[in-house]
Amino acid sequence: MIDLNKPVQYVKNVGPTRVKLLNKLNINTLQDLISYFPRNYEDRGIAKRLSDCQDGEDALIKGVAITKVQEIFARRLKMYKLVIRDGQTPCTIIWYNQSYLKNVIKIGHTYNFYGKVEIKLGRYEMKSPIFDESGENKNTGKIIPIYPLTYGISQNTIRKIIENGVNEAYGNLEETLPDYILEQFKLMDINNAMKKVHFPENKSDFIKARYRLVFEELLSFQLALLKIKENYKNDELGIEFNKNVKMSDVINTLPFKLTKAQLRVLEEIDLDMETSKPMNRLLQGDVGSGKTIVSEIAAYKAVKSGYQAAILAPTAILATQHFENFQKTLNQFGIKIELLISAITKKKKQELKERLKNGEIDILIGTHAMLEDDVEFNNLGLVVTDEQHRFGVKQRAKISAKGNNPDVLVMSATPIPRTLALILYGDLDISIIDELPPNRKKIDTFAVGKDMENRINAFITKQIKQGRQCYIVCPLVEENEEMDLKSVTELAEKLQTETFPQFRVEFLHGKMKPKEKDEIMLKFKNKEIDILISTTVIEVGVDVPNANIMVIENAERFGLAQLHQLRGRVGRGEYQSYCILKFEGKGKVVQERMKIMCQTNDGFIISEKDLELRGSGDFFGTAQHRNSRNENSKFI
Repeated sequence: MIDLNKPVQYVKNVGPTRVKLLNKLNINTLQDLISYFPRNYEDRGIAKRLSDCQDGEDALIKGVAITKVQEIFARRLKMYKLVIRDGQTPCTIIWYNQSYLKNVIKIGHTYNFYGKVEIKLGRYEMKSPIFDESGENKNTGKIIPIYPLTYGISQNTIRKIIENGVNEAYGNLEETLPDYILEQFKLMDINNAMKKVHFPENKSDFIKARYRLVFEELLSFQLALLKIKENYKNDELGIEFNKNVKMSDVINTLPFKLTKAQLRVLEEIDLDMETSKPMNRLLQGDVGSGKTIVSEIAAYKAVKSGYQAAILAPTAILATQHFENFQKTLNQFGIKIELLISAITKKKKQELKERLKNGEIDILIGTHAMLEDDVEFNNLGLVVTDEQHRFGVKQRAKISAKGNNPDVLVMSATPIPRTLALILYGDLDISIIDELPPNRKKIDTFAVGKDMENRINAFITKQIKQGRQCYIVCPLVEENEEMDLKSVTELAEKLQTETFPQFRVEFLHGKMKPKEKDEIMLKFKNKEIDILISTTVIEVGVDVPNANIMVIENAERFGLAQLHQLRGRVGRGEYQSYCILKFEGKGKVVQERMKIMCQTNDGFIISEKDLELRGSGDFFGTAQHRNSRNENSKFI
């Protein structure tokens, strides 16, 4: 059998330089490499005639070069132009900053080009297509896997490396499922499944390979969860919180009424806390449904019963927001609340840790800094993890280990269909807040094409002049060589200098240091920024009640659940809010997805539709994405 733990550096075409880039993608071994599955596929197998193509359609065309590649200067970019002929129909091909093409493409030779066909006044154009000389079929003429990337590594490179890894492993992988299961469920064997999921020859290959791997993954989940549940039964007793401490003490002081769903969930949590069995509960609720106040009331019960509470948040700015909200609700009860984030001084940190250990702090709210070994509680009774998908099982276990079988409440604003939640979180009891507070205004959502650009910009201008703020989200930080998407930095420069020079425009992306990100988000919250351009790092972020416009570029590149999460960044104040989905493509799945977003603001309905469309639909188009949030799962 093959050694799947072999360092990836020793796979053909990797070496000491590329291994660093692969490590950034968490690919450290041969096992990691062959398990790094594509996030979608492009069917570049069958060429179409230009005359049969629709405007905006991704297509493979075959044409003869009838001109040399010409270099043209356009602003700060060098543009390279080529004219090809598909039968009698000419097409202009354009690339940017690709000088090597002058020596590669030759007049009279036939090439395959894959990209977006644009039709302008009856003339055909293609920008930055993938191409091969006819007969080569390296990047065209077949189904091509598309992988998540990091800066510095191309699709061509990672495809070649993965192909080498798969070829090395093929025939040497040990079958993990018994024969009777393979036969009963008509499953592909592990060697063929691993090969076909990366390099399918047709759609049927991919479906069978994926089915096999998903089956195995779900079976592993279920077996692991059964084991965890069995361990729970044998665990020591947990904490019985004081029955005389009433949650209504807090509820009656609130300046608003809780929804029936919030009250139902609090009753479930209250019952859990008063039994000797440790609480392990997932609290699901749509964006803005009021999960935080539920955790505040649970923390009150823990503290007034003589215990401490820990509130773990994924970012410093979200932790700070929780700190402010907890203080507003619980300060009147004499509860001591502190904030532990990396930004506070070393001296204050040390003093805080001593007070925590001595029991002088009732509720500690913080980020990953709370997981450090020297953070010791005096009597930890309740652990609340916010945005649980940002924390792994080990991190949840580490904070829980700082107490003696404390109750655990994990919160998520990512709506998951109940059936899937039972599979993914089978070790947890599930509570759902399926009702929004009555004062929440519906966010008006519009799906538009690129021809609406000027109207959208005029609308943004009008809203900002009235004192509002705007988010603009785009998918990438740098240009991907195979996707003509605007990057955050380029879009920011254009908006700052050309489109909105009169406004304060800043940008934010995941490659920035946490301190930089927090500073920009704080400036946006304090109304020092009018337009914030960002990647999806704002998906889990601070409330900005004054921001009422969310524009999402290339909305077709996001999953429905993620679009809904992003939309939830607005609509948090008194102003009517708007979400504008700018999309390209005329495919049926894309149109259906945009329609769903415009028709409903219910995250649970959207998650059901998302699962339905992504689970069975467009595997070979841009609609199918790898779920980047669930780090432990390859497919689900």
